Amino acid sequence: MLGYYLQLAIRSLRRNIALTTLMVVVVGVGIGASMTVLTTLRAMGADPIPDKSSQLFAPQIDAWGPPTRSGGGKDASGQLPDQLTYRDAMALMRAHRAVRQTAMYAVSLDATAADGATFPVRGRAAYSDFFRMFEVPFRAGGPWSQNDDDARVNVVVLTAKLADRLFPHANAVGKSINLSDREYRIVGVLDRWNPVPLFYDLTNGGGGLNDTEDVFLPFSTAIDRKMEINGSYSCNAATAPGWEGHLTGECLWLQYWAELPTAAAARDYKAFLYDYSAHQRQLGRFHWAPRVELPDVPRWMALEISVPETLRVSSAVAFGFLAVCLINTAGLMLARFAGRTGELGVRRALGASRRDVFLQCVMETAIVGVPGALVGLGLTAVGLTTQRALHMIAGSAAAVNRATSLDRHMMVITIVLAVCAMVCSALYPAWRASRVQPAWQLKTQ
Repeated sequence: MLGYYLQLAIRSLRRNIALTTLMVVVVGVGIGASMTVLTTLRAMGADPIPDKSSQLFAPQIDAWGPPTRSGGGKDASGQLPDQLTYRDAMALMRAHRAVRQTAMYAVSLDATAADGATFPVRGRAAYSDFFRMFEVPFRAGGPWSQNDDDARVNVVVLTAKLADRLFPHANAVGKSINLSDREYRIVGVLDRWNPVPLFYDLTNGGGGLNDTEDVFLPFSTAIDRKMEINGSYSCNAATAPGWEGHLTGECLWLQYWAELPTAAAARDYKAFLYDYSAHQRQLGRFHWAPRVELPDVPRWMALEISVPETLRVSSAVAFGFLAVCLINTAGLMLARFAGRTGELGVRRALGASRRDVFLQCVMETAIVGVPGALVGLGLTAVGLTTQRALHMIAGSAAAVNRATSLDRHMMVITIVLAVCAMVCSALYPAWRASRVQPAWQLKTQ
């Protein structure tokens, strides 16, 4: 029976190509606008490390106390700081209460090419556990060792992009690279790895759409070289001048992650954080009740990633526009079915039930949804390309490419959304068409 309805629907659509085309275009434009926004929202909320997102935690310690939280800004809501002081980070590293852990921060360096030309590169100072914790893939070589961390060795890991730029025809592992007038031995080259969002550091702007760094080096080496911080840095009081102030002051500038494989381990670690904070209070450093949190990756992203107001407005406008398009489509279908009351009346007179007429009209509308979805996919691709270009002009990272890519899942969602939206908008017109009185229609013929 459905095959019969399909034949009737196709025959009916062919009889009025102009109206059919208009409905396809209207639906396609609405779907394209809404799916462009939905694709970006979906990328921002995606799980960047699904295998371990429930095992990776970002410790939070209230190092500034109530005066800061009541002082306005981000902390006015009572949310704990999203970074640690150097003193707290080193205390957690020395305690070694997690399976793996790393303190880290972003640095900026200058790389020297073979021809002597220098260019800036983004770096990250971290411990060797960084690579195993975050399942970082290697194309060649591997991470440095824990002994290298302790000995402050001049070693680095490069991304494939930077390695190919500096050593286009050779394996970079084992070679040297000049960074800010110091020589470093390359121990590993990353394979393609660019998590979106960049969950391990959401404090440096970009909404998590920054690229991974070009260079990774031991945290202890960066501290020993006094590499300046290339990220979020805030203090609640005057500090000692120079680098000493970074290390001794109550300044928040370090990201910290711990790997805790079980719920019990997470509970124990949070208890350890509370005890540590209480001990700092006993020492006279903190003058407030201990407050600590231990969010995992999903919770951390919910805390740190806020949907830009422009994207919120765009979402409301896009889905509102889709609703308007569907209302217009429903109006077109009402007019279409009203012009076919004679045909539908004859079908009723020949024995078709109201249900048969209703299903025929719905099937006809669902068929329009398929080409409408294809038009919507094309317009979505155009919208995402435009969005990507605007981000690049604004200086955003190339990771935007992934956040604005139309993958297979979004294609399926687009097609299903288009068909379902068309069917929903057709329910009332189809119901009206099914109420045709055959006797009245035959009488007017």
